[in-house]
Parts: sequence; C-alpha cells; structure tokens
Amino acid sequence: MPTSSPPAARRVAFVDGVRTPFGRARKDGLYAHTRADDLAVRTVRELLRRHPQLPPERVDDVALAATTQQGDQGLTLGRTVAMLAGLPPTVPGFAIDRMCAGAMTAVTTTAAAIGYGAQDVTIAGGVEHMGRHPMGFDADPNPRFMAERLVAADALNMGVTAENLHDRFPALTRERADAYGVASQEKFAKALAAGQIEPDLVPVALRDPERGWGLATADEPPRPGTTVEAIAGLPTPFRPGGRVTAGTSAPLTDGAASCLLAAEDVAEELGLPVRMRMVSFAYAGVEPEVMGLGPVPSTEKALARAGLTIDDIGLIEINEAFAVQVLSFLDAFGIADDDRRVNPYGGAIAVGHPLASSGVRLMTQLARQFEERPEVRYGLTTMCVGLGQGGTVVWENPHFTEDAR
Repeated sequence: MPTSSPPAARRVAFVDGVRTPFGRARKDGLYAHTRADDLAVRTVRELLRRHPQLPPERVDDVALAATTQQGDQGLTLGRTVAMLAGLPPTVPGFAIDRMCAGAMTAVTTTAAAIGYGAQDVTIAGGVEHMGRHPMGFDADPNPRFMAERLVAADALNMGVTAENLHDRFPALTRERADAYGVASQEKFAKALAAGQIEPDLVPVALRDPERGWGLATADEPPRPGTTVEAIAGLPTPFRPGGRVTAGTSAPLTDGAASCLLAAEDVAEELGLPVRMRMVSFAYAGVEPEVMGLGPVPSTEKALARAGLTIDDIGLIEINEAFAVQVLSFLDAFGIADDDRRVNPYGGAIAVGHPLASSGVRLMTQLARQFEERPEVRYGLTTMCVGLGQGGTVVWENPHFTEDAR
C-alpha cells in the first residue's frame, strides 16, 4: 500500500479581531433586548467588511463559543451565526465550550487545523449574554462531585475560589487586590482616551421597547475615576469578612468577539494582514477550588513548548476575572504588580468579562500593542477557566525589529 507523509506544519496568522462594546448584564443593560447570536453575527460581518479581499467562500470553518449553550446561545452557534452573517451555505461551523476560555479554544482548535494543512482560513470567537444566561444556569452537576468529594463544595462558585486564593497565599492581601483593581480602571481610561480601544469595536444597533432605537458604541462597565478609598469599604459578597469585592472582580457582562485566522502563505496570497503569528499554546488543570491558578501551569507549558521563558515575553494580556487571580500569576513568575508588560490597556475588572468571548478580546488588544511596540518580539494571552483550568497562547510580533530595541 502506498503511504504518504503528514503535511509540514504551517505558520498560523492572526489576521484581525473585533468585538462589540461590552454591556452590563442586567435588565437595563445595553443588550437587555438584543439576542446573543445577533451580537456574534455583528462581529463576523465586521470582519468580512474590513477585509473585502477575502472571498467568503474561502472561509473553511466558523467556531463560536458560549459557556451556556441554550436559547439564543444554542443551536450550533458557529453554523447558525455563519448563515446569519451571510457566509455561503458551503461554509460549515460548530460550537465549543471551555467556559471562560471558549473563544481561546475556538482559536487554538481551528489554528491547529490550519497548521496541519486541513484548513486555510477560519473565523473563531465567542459570545456571552450573561443577562439572559447566567453562568451555570439550569446546569445539573452530577451529585458524585460532592458525594465522592471529587471537588470542594465551593468549587463551583468562582467568587469563592478567588477567596480561596487569598487564604492559600497570605501575600495576596486585599490591599494589593484593591490597588490592582483601581490600576485596571486607570489604565483602561488612559487607553480609551488615547484612541487604543475604539478601533477594535463594532457598533451594534439596539432596540428597546421603552427607549426606542439606539447604537452601542462604547463599553458600559468601566468606572473611570475609581479610587482605592472608594472601594475600600465595599462589601465582600462571597464571604462575610472576605477580601473579594466588586472593585476587584470582573462585572457580569454581555458581549461578543471574533477573529480571522489564516495560514500565513494564504494570507499573503489573499492580501490579508498578518498582525500576529501563533507560536505555541497549552491548557492545564488545577484544583477546581483554586481555579485562578490555572494560568500558571498553562503558561509554563506553552513557554516550554515554544522554547522560551517568561523573560522573553514583552507583553502579557491576562484576563482579570479577579484581581487576586492575576496577582497569583504575577507572584508565580516573579513579576511586579505594576509591571508595564501586563495589561497596558487595563483589563476585565474595568471593561468586563463576557465569559466565552474574552479570549479573543485579549488577542485583539495584544495585536494592537504589537503594532505600537516593534521592540517587543513575543507576547502571550492567558486566562483562568472555571472548574480548575488555565489556557495560554504565545504569539510573535511580525512588526518586531532589532533596531527598535
């Protein structure tokens, strides 16, 4: 029988990423009367609009993530969103779930197919309408989790897992967390004023039965002007006398984000930009009751696979589910709380965390920072994941030049 060799790995390019403005997940929030799938459709359409040189039929797959896959977040999102966005019926799609790392996993899954040679161009992203679909809503965890003590009783409450990190590491004080939360707000406000946020946003038409038609053009969650003094007295909802507050947690958020990926040679053929190159990625598991530690082993694995160390990384986009989770990552790698490499545009504490979409927000921001910082060769995007996981992707800056150092 004739045999053939496996295809040589191809370099995967991050072509572009966009997101909707993020809204607060509440009855009077931006998207209270907007469907989740329509948010995702808006991002896919915007990617196609920004890159008319891409024939829609060249998209090989659409992967869309959601943590709660029901209602307007169900029915195989990748396929339904592709159809609603106007892609040809020949373009397939699928849904994916790795909780907070859903969009990240959509990216790495389709990137792996591109790298293997099975696909050339993909769209990957995620959406979460937490106002309609609260995390864990209608879930039915197997009673064996508790009966057989497979996880701690509080492991399914993300806020409690953040409190557990404070317990485990005495150096992770509330004072440090409060300072970090305020810094996130300050950095986001500065980036917004500098015009570094708006270029990645796609406006979304709104319809409210009481207020009529509108247009979402800016994020709703940020609280500019937040001070340490203002949040020092906030209650601790996850534990009496605890340390985790609304000032040091990402707010419940609605929003969507999508990106365009391509083999680098295909991007060149089609005239598509190469904003980042994927170097490596990794996922790792930790004890669910301290799920915030997940980015530590996933980053260690991703760096090892890339043959790099944390000292080679010039920019770090880490999802701020909780301030204490970010601080635990920084301490693990010997990075200062105010290191300029970390979240230069602020993070989820300010802008929000629509669960499955956040991974692409991190990537989109890193791509913009690469353009601004040609002296930086490598960056990474990383996040903790519910039920005790972490995910990390290492990226290379195509704009890097030795002369810029």
